[in-house]
Amino acid sequence: MADKDIGVVEHFVLAEPTLDGYTFPTIDEVRLREMCDGLVNNGRDAFKVAGIGFSMFERAWTMRGMENLLTDMLLNPDFVDKLLDAIADFNMHLMDIILDYDIDCFYFGDDWGQQHGLIMGPKLWKRFIKPRMARMFKKAHDAGKYVALHSCGDIHELFPDLIEIGLDIYNTFQPEIYDVNEIKRLYGDRLTFWGGISTQQVLPFVSPDEIKRVARYMMETMSYNGGYIAAPTHAIPSDVPAENIVALIEAFQNQ
Repeated sequence: MADKDIGVVEHFVLAEPTLDGYTFPTIDEVRLREMCDGLVNNGRDAFKVAGIGFSMFERAWTMRGMENLLTDMLLNPDFVDKLLDAIADFNMHLMDIILDYDIDCFYFGDDWGQQHGLIMGPKLWKRFIKPRMARMFKKAHDAGKYVALHSCGDIHELFPDLIEIGLDIYNTFQPEIYDVNEIKRLYGDRLTFWGGISTQQVLPFVSPDEIKRVARYMMETMSYNGGYIAAPTHAIPSDVPAENIVALIEAFQNQ
């Protein structure tokens, strides 16, 4: 990777649209079980969440390259089906191991959105991504677990489909992207929204008093009749003043 975060892939493990010659890695079950043990036995009476990041589209494009994968969806759909099925199978094996432990929720990470609209559009998402996510969501629900999803950007076109396949909790809820009141009106009885305190336009730039005002407004608006987890929209950037972080915590504590 050329970057410590998502980054830009420099060398694709799938240089051509084929899985021939590629073997998925063996799950390090010992390490995974150690992590699960640490989660469920941490002494906290808390909601226990097991995360599976890069759970579908992100894993595929880091293996094949973003432009290549999007092109493959049009030119090599059979290959994309095989790749995404293999990723889903790998994740389902992870879930089998994790389900030996008393967790409450599976949290899948897979970014599909840009600041305005979907990366691949709704038609291709429904064709390739939806059925694999549905498999994983069903496995979680069949085991009595909640399903949470992190997906950055504007994915409002997918909310009805995500509700249909069993999504319970959506993160990250970005107020610079979504009409907060409209989204609450349309989906607040079926989805729990997690986020809402902007890390793009609020936390780094406004005063502590404004932070508290924004947080109170978001909590009052989104928590009506339930269905809201108050939080920043994403990881707090390093340029956020410490006093703003303190103000946000105080707003959460005093609501």
